[in-house]
Amino acid sequence: MTDTAFDWRSFLVRWSEEWADAQDPDDSLSEDDAAAVRDRWLGFAPADAERIALAEERLGRRLPPSYRAFLEVSDGWRHAGRTVPRLVGAEGTRWFEDVSGFADIHRVDPDEVPSPQDVVRAGMWGRALHVNDTSDAVHVLMDPGDTDEDGEWAVSCFDVWSGHPPTRYASFRDFMEGGYRAFHRSSMIHSARGGGEFANSTTRALDAAVEDARRDALGGRYERAETALREAEEYGRPGAEPLRAQIRRLLVGGRTTGLGGPALDPVYAHDLLALLAAEHVQDRRDDASWESVVRDASGEVRALGQELLRSMREETFRYTAPGAFGEAVDRAWEQARWGGTDEAWRTLRAALPDWEPAGPALLAPLGLLADPVLGPLITPERGEELLATPRAGEAGVRPQPAADADPAGLLWLPSTMGNRRGYRFVLVEGAPPDALPGLLGTEGDDGLLRGASRTNPPSKGATRMATGSAGGGWCFAFDGLPPAFDEARFVSPAAAASRAGRAVVVWGCPGGAHGSRSSDLFHLSVAEKGEESYAFTVHGTGVRRSGSVPPDLDPGRLFCPEDFPREGELRALGAIAAAFGVTLPRFALTRSRLPTFTTHAWTRPPGPDDGQVTVTAGRG
Repeated sequence: MTDTAFDWRSFLVRWSEEWADAQDPDDSLSEDDAAAVRDRWLGFAPADAERIALAEERLGRRLPPSYRAFLEVSDGWRHAGRTVPRLVGAEGTRWFEDVSGFADIHRVDPDEVPSPQDVVRAGMWGRALHVNDTSDAVHVLMDPGDTDEDGEWAVSCFDVWSGHPPTRYASFRDFMEGGYRAFHRSSMIHSARGGGEFANSTTRALDAAVEDARRDALGGRYERAETALREAEEYGRPGAEPLRAQIRRLLVGGRTTGLGGPALDPVYAHDLLALLAAEHVQDRRDDASWESVVRDASGEVRALGQELLRSMREETFRYTAPGAFGEAVDRAWEQARWGGTDEAWRTLRAALPDWEPAGPALLAPLGLLADPVLGPLITPERGEELLATPRAGEAGVRPQPAADADPAGLLWLPSTMGNRRGYRFVLVEGAPPDALPGLLGTEGDDGLLRGASRTNPPSKGATRMATGSAGGGWCFAFDGLPPAFDEARFVSPAAAASRAGRAVVVWGCPGGAHGSRSSDLFHLSVAEKGEESYAFTVHGTGVRRSGSVPPDLDPGRLFCPEDFPREGELRALGAIAAAFGVTLPRFALTRSRLPTFTTHAWTRPPGPDDGQVTVTAGRG
């Protein structure tokens, strides 16, 4: 069988001619390379059928299809990739026999269960066919024990001094195409360093494909764009890697790599350098490593980089954009600031067609990801929706909007928060979230902070609570890691919080969690105009109540003995959400950074009859 699906002659002629054109006439070439430049041919004369048959008889195996087809065009090859100076012809092939003992170095770990692929690759050293010259620096090995349905043998290229495991290719054709791409990458880098240009019909076609991919990406056809950019990136075409890096960052999240020069361009710094600064701070890396990021930038960009780093550490960076999209960003920021993340995303999504890039190296508003308020909204699912939405005036079909991330009501709390230390929250009617520090905060509190305070830890008994909007004219203060519930000393903050209207306090703690003494706990208290109206506490199997509890919230109806207590907790949360028309934003509370403030303690000081134990812990 012969590989008839690939035009080896055209491929090898193109490679040879591009290689010859890329050689610097001022460089001293070997006699062999000088002949290759003169003849514009890196190969040799073809191997006829008899020559190939003799090689197969000597080896005792029929050679794989793509390698046979190659030999029929050129019996060997020069410069088959950066580290492979020469491939031998049919007569030079030999079984590797692993005389250097590489199998011992790359053997399967006996303490691990190897995959079938691991077993195949570990056996390659003792049965592979060696097809390059006798250099001890690199080995090109074809493995007859690693084949596909077309009879192709996998090829492994092992650079001895690299310290890396062998690079595997599915076939000899794949190996040669990889070598051709490596030639393009190294030639482009070499030309750029010398101030020249590596240009030919292949590079021009790839550069045109990059421009088409950019337009595809802006038109929402990101999958087609990513495929074209990946191929151009493999050839080392400038501009392909930064564009593809933006698509990958929005699709899979993680850390951003490959932004290259555009991130250090002042035109794009507000988006790309800001994103790198945000990730630098999130990873808690030091200033020295940041210097390595901006080392090649201009003084202007280096100064901007320091300012971006400072604003990321202080969480004061705010993404802005011009025009209609910028106005939508401002609205979305205010919505997301208090927990309205679904609403904020809908605002951004509607305005995406109005976004305009600062220049051709930007595909999307990547700076959104650096914003401490808006960044958490852009999940990989929403990143994909963003990429699928036509932007910058490009024509395309808008995708179906993804479902909202937040469920309505309160029923998500037990499954999300109850597996830790429970949860507690205060709902206040008729007051904005930024009024809560005045109602619940400690004396001398520093007011609302973005995220947790790094400088002023809460005093004894106090805690930091996140705050935002609960819908329907209500705001909330929420604590997802509450201290132990002390029923004897507990003082509900509902009365203090109800000066502006009604206030509701809820505390839920699953059995076995910290402070629950292996009993489930659920507390509700409601106050209005500074006075508590009613309350109940379900602790274990006991119920304590005060005031006139409405029938819809009656613990005797909600917490039934036959399904006590978890089903009762769900019924209670559903009844509270319905009675007051409130919703807590799950996404903002679990994946975002809401403003926080320090509340006063929810327990009274110890009385004269209260016992108290002080425990001091330390090292040494």
